[in-house]
Amino acid sequence: MLKNIDPVLTGSLLKALDELGHGQKIALVDRNYPSHSSGAQVIHVGEIGIVRAAEAVFGVFPLDSFIEKPLSRMEADDQSPSTPTHDQVLEVASKSHSARLEFEVIPRMDFYTRAKECALIVQCLETAPYSCFIAQKGVV
Repeated sequence: MLKNIDPVLTGSLLKALDELGHGQKIALVDRNYPSHSSGAQVIHVGEIGIVRAAEAVFGVFPLDSFIEKPLSRMEADDQSPSTPTHDQVLEVASKSHSARLEFEVIPRMDFYTRAKECALIVQCLETAPYSCFIAQKGVV
């Protein structure tokens, strides 16, 4: 047991996030995402939504400040604008990033390909559609 650590961050999740190096990527995905198809380690964070998962992860995971858009989101098939869930995740991630953050928007089928570059998949039970994100790790 540890003090001042978000309870969403289990030992296995903390270890996996810590072991990633600069430039490596994680996917933070909803319940509909085919997480095991990427081949990366998958950690389920339980019955929480994507915003709550983002609060925990981005509380300890530095986003890359050497690239323009270290945070990407899956685009809806109808190319609709961002959802309130997308906006909330961006707001959460922005709290701990020094520069102004803007999503790179990735078409759904391309997102599946890009997610195969991720070293870790963090999956929650979010019900909002297209609530899938890729984040690139920075330095501390």
